[in-house]
Amino acid sequence: MLLADFGTSYCKLLDSRDATPRVVPTKDIDRSLRVDLATGHNGKRFAAHYVNELTALARGGRHLIADDSFTLLDCGSRDIKFVRYDKGVVKDMGWNAECGASMGFTIELLERYYDLDFAALRVPPTSFSVTCGVLGMSHIFDAVIAGMSEAEAVARFVKGIALNAYQFAGRPRHLYLSGGLCNNPLFTSSFPCRLEPLGRWVLLEGLKQSLPHPTAAAEGR
Repeated sequence: MLLADFGTSYCKLLDSRDATPRVVPTKDIDRSLRVDLATGHNGKRFAAHYVNELTALARGGRHLIADDSFTLLDCGSRDIKFVRYDKGVVKDMGWNAECGASMGFTIELLERYYDLDFAALRVPPTSFSVTCGVLGMSHIFDAVIAGMSEAEAVARFVKGIALNAYQFAGRPRHLYLSGGLCNNPLFTSSFPCRLEPLGRWVLLEGLKQSLPHPTAAAEGR
């Protein structure tokens, strides 16, 4: 059985016979590909069965996180979304594709364009006010024109994105993070709370939890 999280920039694929998922750039995906179960922005195009991204995030987080009460934030290439559990029950969730537009994509684009290493950049003391990845780039251009280094300007931009995502998630004291930005040290260090990155496979885990339980399937439940 083939499971897939079809993101805007990257697709995460998991064959049930394989223990390790693989990442493929979305632009390289074969348009004839068909999977058994999918989530993600482009999932409906490729799947026999589709699971909503918030549902996959909630189920994946519930399985991976030991706490009964927690907030889990997913920062994708195109949007941001969160789910909040209270005593094992989903109490709140949100999805922002407007103010969170293209934040992950823009961060990756800036890293490549300016040839930066986010692991080597310090978290700046101040940040830009960023509510949209695309529109927020004007802060970088204006700052560079005014004499700020490109690295400092981008670092302030990234911190601004992290603070915006933190506000969107409800400003929790303890936050779990999902998505490719878990691997960005500058981004993860910019949150003003205790942050625990879970990696980019949380939605895939949610798909696994969406499969019928083998015992229940055998009994016809």
